[in-house]
Amino acid sequence: MRTNVVLFWVLAVFFFLADVLYIVWGLLDPLHSRIEWVGAVGIALTGVLSAFIAFYLGRARAAQGGELPEDRNDANIDDGDPELGFFSPWSWWPIVLGAALASVFLGVAIGPWIAYIGVSITVVALVGWTFEYYRGRFGH
Repeated sequence: MRTNVVLFWVLAVFFFLADVLYIVWGLLDPLHSRIEWVGAVGIALTGVLSAFIAFYLGRARAAQGGELPEDRNDANIDDGDPELGFFSPWSWWPIVLGAALASVFLGVAIGPWIAYIGVSITVVALVGWTFEYYRGRFGH
């Protein structure tokens, strides 16, 4: 994690320097000679975001009190491979849920009648995914 912290601090410094150069370049332009605010603010906010991530990762690293397997040269691949949980190997419900939520967002953008259909399919997909292991071949 130390490498990630250093990398994000380097990115923050890079974007702040790039922002200063962008502003200076805009002021030196013979046609306009003014600051182009959208690019200047965008590059500055990218630097701020990199600094936020670097600060957070640095604080998380300090709070955990140890090194990650990725930071050690003698670590094996299995050291950084924890158990993440149980996932249904042949479940179609996540695909149905994703399509239903996509139709909800499409309905928000295009027309509310599509969102109503999407919400009803979302409820069916959530119930189906929740109770998948209570019936059928995998019931217990």
